[in-house]
Amino acid sequence: MDFLAFLSPVLGYGLSLWRIAGIIWRCTVKTACQIARTVSRAIRWPKETETRGPFEPGPGEISDDEDELPAKSSPQSRVEGSDFEGQHEAAVGERAAAAAASNRERPVSAECEEEEEFDNEQYRVRTTDELYCDYDSTWETEETEEVRQRTRSRRSAASRYNKFSRFETAAIDMQNYRHDYPSQNMQYGWKTQRSDDKPNLNFYLGEKPSEPDGIYINAFHNQWSKDYASLEYVHTYIQWLFPLQEPGVNYEAKPLTKEEIKDFLQSETAKKNLLKSYKLMLGFYGIELCNEETGEVRRAPNWRERYYNLNNHTHNSLRITRILKCQGNLGFPHYQAPLVRFFLEETLVHGLLPNIKDSVLNYFLFAVLDKKQRRRLIKYAYFNYDRKDEFVWCPKKIQTIWSRLSQESRF
Repeated sequence: MDFLAFLSPVLGYGLSLWRIAGIIWRCTVKTACQIARTVSRAIRWPKETETRGPFEPGPGEISDDEDELPAKSSPQSRVEGSDFEGQHEAAVGERAAAAAASNRERPVSAECEEEEEFDNEQYRVRTTDELYCDYDSTWETEETEEVRQRTRSRRSAASRYNKFSRFETAAIDMQNYRHDYPSQNMQYGWKTQRSDDKPNLNFYLGEKPSEPDGIYINAFHNQWSKDYASLEYVHTYIQWLFPLQEPGVNYEAKPLTKEEIKDFLQSETAKKNLLKSYKLMLGFYGIELCNEETGEVRRAPNWRERYYNLNNHTHNSLRITRILKCQGNLGFPHYQAPLVRFFLEETLVHGLLPNIKDSVLNYFLFAVLDKKQRRRLIKYAYFNYDRKDEFVWCPKKIQTIWSRLSQESRF
């Protein structure tokens, strides 16, 4: 009995010490986890900073007048779902990544982290989110039963933004392109050309002149390269230089066919000539290609003179959109993102070319077929857009994530 009386308080004291040690351990683990999460976010979400150049404003805005922008389509002609994009765009993205892998703009580790970032579940959006666009499949969606009921409330919030309305109209055209023209193929299927009728391919092989100008591809490259007046005021050559699977204003130029695309991609002559055409048009805009492997571009020596022309003749925005689309179809999808990044930097960072800024955001940006590259470009645009409360080119949920994590990374 005396022994038990002695042992009882000793055991009680030992158990108390054990409980206290357990509490201290749990608190330590919890604190360590919180610190680890904070550090991880700070490393993974660095604040994006870019070197700013001189600000050079341009004159007032001028409307486009060439290859009219498409009006809002009927429900039957709208592109629904992402089946085409899942095949066409993903395949192009793989080719673009492989072609550009030899010379990244940023460290590979940073690119990998950003790809993981966009794969995170928090980047899934609902179709009812504010500023969600039905015709932009850049972001993965979460379908819910409340979609139909809440669509009206989302529309009403988005209608406050005139910019969003213009973006939505442009998105119809750009998504139709990224999905490989499903509605176009159905609408014009009965007008398909004969399998042996390949005017666009034959033009690029030097076997056929353009119509109605009657110019062969080699003559165009030799005679028009510095003829800026003709490049500006003649409107019938651009459809031949950069053919698309959609009709343009030149009724004598035929839309590109699937068979032509297949044969074009197998022809080194055609692709070399397309590269020459691209360099020629870049020179017209005051830009030069400095890396044929990656598509990296920079200002040309005469950029001031050419930028003035581009800013005052904004129908060239439509031509640039055509060039970007053509690159995606005819073997140069890895050239899209570098050119778009260049225009984003010139317009948003350096304050140049103000009259084409809307086209850069509504059209150029969404011509990029590689979805991961497109997401990175949208993020770059967001962080360099002056009035973030007026940014409409991705859902508010995505913008909120970027803003919050950017603020957290400062501490």
